[in-house]
Amino acid sequence: MNLWQLQTEEVFKKYGSSMDGLTTESAQAKMAEVGPNELLEKKRKPAWKIFLNQFKDFMIVVLLAAAIVAGIAGDLTDTIIIVVIVVLNAIVGFVQENKAEKAMEALKKISALKAHVRRDGKLVTIDSAALVPGDLVELEAGNIVPADIRLVEAHGLRVNESALTGESVPVEKTNRQIQEEDLPLGDRLNMSYKTTLVTNGRAKGVVTATGMSTEIGAIAKMLQQGEEVTPLQKRMADFGKKLSYLVILICVLFFGVGYLMDEDPLNMLLTSISLAVAAIPEALPALITVALAAGAKRLVKKNALIRKLSAVETLGSVTFICSDKTGTLTQNKMKVTKSESENSETLFGKLSVFECSIALNHDVKKNVNKELTGDPTEIALIEYFNEHHDAESFSELSEKLPRVAELPFDSERKLMTTVHQLDNKYLIICKGAVESLTATLEDQHDVPRILEKASDWSAEGTRVIAFGYKVADKMPAPFDSQTVERDFTFTGLTGMIDPPREEARLAIKECKTAGITTVMITGDHPATAAAIAKQIGILTEKDLVVTGKELQAMNDSEFDQKVEQIRVYARVSPEQKLRIVKALQRKKHFVSMTGDGVNDAPSLKASDIGVAMGIAGTDVSKEAADMILLDDNFATIVKAVKEGRHIYDNIRKFVKYIMTCNSAEIWTMFLAPLVGLPIPLLPIHILWINLVTDGLPGLALGSEKAEPDIMTRPPRKTNESLFAGGIGLHIAWVGFLMAVITLATEAWAVNNKMPHWQTMVFTVLSLSQLGHVMGIRSDRQLLFKLGIFSNRPLLGAVLLTFLLQLGVIYLPFANELFKTQPLSMGELAACIGASLVVLTGVEIEKLFKKKHQVNTAG
Repeated sequence: MNLWQLQTEEVFKKYGSSMDGLTTESAQAKMAEVGPNELLEKKRKPAWKIFLNQFKDFMIVVLLAAAIVAGIAGDLTDTIIIVVIVVLNAIVGFVQENKAEKAMEALKKISALKAHVRRDGKLVTIDSAALVPGDLVELEAGNIVPADIRLVEAHGLRVNESALTGESVPVEKTNRQIQEEDLPLGDRLNMSYKTTLVTNGRAKGVVTATGMSTEIGAIAKMLQQGEEVTPLQKRMADFGKKLSYLVILICVLFFGVGYLMDEDPLNMLLTSISLAVAAIPEALPALITVALAAGAKRLVKKNALIRKLSAVETLGSVTFICSDKTGTLTQNKMKVTKSESENSETLFGKLSVFECSIALNHDVKKNVNKELTGDPTEIALIEYFNEHHDAESFSELSEKLPRVAELPFDSERKLMTTVHQLDNKYLIICKGAVESLTATLEDQHDVPRILEKASDWSAEGTRVIAFGYKVADKMPAPFDSQTVERDFTFTGLTGMIDPPREEARLAIKECKTAGITTVMITGDHPATAAAIAKQIGILTEKDLVVTGKELQAMNDSEFDQKVEQIRVYARVSPEQKLRIVKALQRKKHFVSMTGDGVNDAPSLKASDIGVAMGIAGTDVSKEAADMILLDDNFATIVKAVKEGRHIYDNIRKFVKYIMTCNSAEIWTMFLAPLVGLPIPLLPIHILWINLVTDGLPGLALGSEKAEPDIMTRPPRKTNESLFAGGIGLHIAWVGFLMAVITLATEAWAVNNKMPHWQTMVFTVLSLSQLGHVMGIRSDRQLLFKLGIFSNRPLLGAVLLTFLLQLGVIYLPFANELFKTQPLSMGELAACIGASLVVLTGVEIEKLFKKKHQVNTAG
């Protein structure tokens, strides 16, 4: 039997306790059995192990092997440069992985409390860590609940459980037994849970669970699951492995061919190492990191704070966004949208009884800034009154009809009644849930019609409040709900909603165009949630609405069949939020989950992109998330998705650029001996091209603007290769074209006995890559349409790289370091002319693509 189904005596019996609490001896015995009331962290990996793990990547191993062989062969320059690159990459990876898991620390911080507990019949204050099951804890307003507790006394107790349930309104608690068997956490009204906040009243309760056995402990266990691997990490791991195998194969083939042609084995070994260095894009990790950092910087300006750089790119892969409703899709502010008065009688000046009821029956106050504070529902009613009447009417009404007594709202009656002096009589006003108020009416004739009207409004997602009144000659006695709340005359209904954000509606429409499905997860009633979801475009007739109770009844197989059709989830538990994420991921979706409470942390962490609320979010949710919305606005997520797609496009351009250049180097080095030409480049030339000619323009590609169709494409497939969409073919043919141009230059210079032939080969290959980077700025638009000056950082990087290449050619110390020789103006002009062939080829490729697309469409 569940704890909430037990009577008080059964609870005491189960835990060996009483209203005097536990004895010191029994508490110590239980402590030895269950341990302290603390959240435990799993054992961390030692720092040295994390650092060594950075060197497990296959590409890194190949690079280190190349460095060792180069060092043995006496080429220390190559060895030093390669080792520096590898160590820097390892340090970056170590710093990212070694970040302490702050989500667990934040949970522990809010758990470290004092508790008022009865031991040996006396009230004492102890550390909450010393609590054990069976302890009798006393709670009052302002306390944080120190453990999971079954209430045995409750006096006006209200607890804010938003961190666990997502519901922002404090819950009215009771000590009475509840009969239902399967209840979501938010409906267990005689239970209070560790880390929730007491906002009103006082209570006593028996501790039923401590430490990791509590509801918050279950969340802590879920937080200790491993990190999800991002799409970019998966693609880069796959790319690195395949590239490394290819590099080894090429090097072995090259060495074997040279050996068969009676070349010097040591020379061939050094050249093979040069090939390995040429093939492995050393600058790529740095380029990707810089691109992600630049994207993160842009997103901060759009109110999205990125906590993990890899999240920037992952956003572009998202296929499902699971969003909180309150404050994210809606304004988090109740607003009266409709009202219907049943009584035209005026009571005070021109004000009707209905209008007076709205203005008088509330507990709203004004703070020092003259802002309304109190229950959001009552604030909405006062704002509605003020919209239709001047401020003087409101204050004058309160003065002329002062409150002399009241019956506060509680969750059982679902009513609030206030009594006001009306000359020598008493005006009694009652407001509350429609079902409760209609039961108090003197005339029951119109009740079915009123209930039907309220039901119609509720189906539209409206929260309905009913009003009634009566005038009494004397104060009712005794003054309680039985004598006061009866024989009312019905005055009218008000309907209010938490209005949807207009920008959220537009953002959801943009998501649909981009092939992204939006799902609402809320603590609201299913009808209310469904109505809001329809208004903002999430829910259509064919989509499903599922409650936490219905979800609990489904097994994984049933849920997997329906999960892609469900658009609204109402009243779900933390475990169920996590289950939603896992089910979508099993269907090969990339999932973004939003949340603001402690209860959201496991699903935030498990999702591909966890998005926490910057304004309403708890520390725990923020630490578990990949991204924080500084404005708690759904539209900001869509801006971030657009930025993610933009970043991934630019990363693909990096790969396209660098791998084309590297393939050109491989073709050049591999084909030269086969066609009877000398080895065209030295290892230092290849490293210069990889780090400078590739690196500077590659970095500037990150400044390229988004393609116009970026939010009209469907999300990328989860198994899509980095080389999809013709990139692989481009790398192969443009790389080969570069090599042909370079080797043609070499053949011409060698046959004409030019002493500077190697410098010319080096220059043609370097400048060809600069022409290539200008051509690949867009997959579709020609360079003259884009405009040469539309990406100024890239233009600047190309000009700077060109000047650096001239420095390598003409500066004496550079001639010595790079083994280059100054070129004549004619030789330099020939090199520039040859390098422009590549840019021309790339532009012609775009025209062919465009023609093919037109033919396909036709």
